[in-house]
Amino acid sequence: MVTLRSVRPDDLEALYHICLVTGSSGQDATPLHNDPQLIGHIYAAPYAVIEPEQALVAEDEQGVAGYLVGTYDTDRFAQKLEREWWPSLRQRYAEPIFEPTEADRGRIAAILTPEVNPAELVARYPAHIHMNLLPRLRGQGVGTALVHKWIAGARQAGVPGTHLGASANNAGGIAFWTKAGFAPLMTIGRTAWFGMALD
Repeated sequence: MVTLRSVRPDDLEALYHICLVTGSSGQDATPLHNDPQLIGHIYAAPYAVIEPEQALVAEDEQGVAGYLVGTYDTDRFAQKLEREWWPSLRQRYAEPIFEPTEADRGRIAAILTPEVNPAELVARYPAHIHMNLLPRLRGQGVGTALVHKWIAGARQAGVPGTHLGASANNAGGIAFWTKAGFAPLMTIGRTAWFGMALD
């Protein structure tokens, strides 16, 4: 049985783990990184720490095995990250104490100079989300249930739309988001952008 619930502080380690082992177009990114937390610093942990009321996890008898994190206001969240999240990480990674891989260097660059979501997307779909599931939860409707639960909360809060970026190489992820009702909007570099109007 899978339970969907709000994130708790003690879920953070699980979020880092899930983010890493699904971080290469849905596959395990562990071999790509010498610092296993780097990818989670960007795509999972800050949401659970800074806006936990907008973060959900999926938990089965073995523990937390999936999450959907996001923000109702992308621009405001970016400002919070600048104040509350990036400064300590920038100090930590200014001179890494480990030998960074190419993937590590890319993540460190994203911490030092965060990527900005396309302004035209943010204007129409101000919220955004990230979701990852361990393989044992896939194909059971868990992802769809997480999306529905999060979107119901966003609608109740009056959010007009939400967007997300998926790896353009992740055919399974793109198929999922399209089936979930997200419209493909543009592809920039290696990222395929999707949006859903909620109003």
